[in-house]
Amino acid sequence: MTTESLRPRAGARARTPRDTPTPSRRRFRLSLRPRAGRQHHAGPVAYVLLGLATVFSLFPLYFTLVAASSDNTRVTQSPPPFLPGPHLFDNLGKAWQDAALGKAMMNSLIVAGVIGLSTVLFATLAGFALAKLRFKGRNIALMLVIGTMLVPPQLGVVPLFMMMTELGWGQQLPAVIFPTLVSAVGVFFMRQYLSEALPDELIEAGRVDGAHSLRIFWSIVLPIARPAMAVLFMITFVHAWNDFFWPFIVLDMGNPTVPVALTQLSAGYVRDQSLIMAGALLGTLPLLAMFIVFGRQIVGGIMQGAVKG
Repeated sequence: MTTESLRPRAGARARTPRDTPTPSRRRFRLSLRPRAGRQHHAGPVAYVLLGLATVFSLFPLYFTLVAASSDNTRVTQSPPPFLPGPHLFDNLGKAWQDAALGKAMMNSLIVAGVIGLSTVLFATLAGFALAKLRFKGRNIALMLVIGTMLVPPQLGVVPLFMMMTELGWGQQLPAVIFPTLVSAVGVFFMRQYLSEALPDELIEAGRVDGAHSLRIFWSIVLPIARPAMAVLFMITFVHAWNDFFWPFIVLDMGNPTVPVALTQLSAGYVRDQSLIMAGALLGTLPLLAMFIVFGRQIVGGIMQGAVKG
């Protein structure tokens, strides 16, 4: 080693003992660096808040169970009961017979299932077209879709009822299904999701391979849009199952859905609140069962779609 190499270079500042990193500084710098794969654990405050949110969310369902298992005198007393009673199965059986809930549940299952599947299919097609396809009037079409969300559905009840009557669908399930085969909210939801989750490079690669738009939709768009489709189906199914306004207008008590059938339980001079709550509990059980069976897949799909590689 020569003396030239020991001389400081021009413009270089001589290292001082202050610049030399000490072990404490090294540990401090390492602690500031983000660790890959680090797992964050919730504290006790988070668990307490989640527990309170769970209790408040489940309390209406629990009170429905308490009211359905009591008699009308016990339900209407003050303060109301907070423990289940002994009449649960009696009230459930009576509500099932008085409201003809067997046929009503089958009708609601058909209506909600068809509306959910059609909304997912058509909303995904329209969302893909509005998000990734280039055509004249695309922005105008998007604005029209958003504009229909601002129109109250009550304004179209009279012309829609006249149209269903002219088609001969009065008091039939197609009168409930066909006006809601697709929703503007679903189209906008899928358009926003595909705009972020679907890369343009995949569509261009499909074009290079000679795939047409429907082939790209089937092979590329559907696998990517699966998480959003699951969420949209869940929301649409629950909304169609609980819909009361339009089915109450277009259907009769001989061919009802669940919300329409439950009105029979409150048709007397004296309303039996325990019987009404028993019918409401029966109408809620299919939704709870569906969420228990498919809830993990839906939540997992949401988390999978939220992760970007």
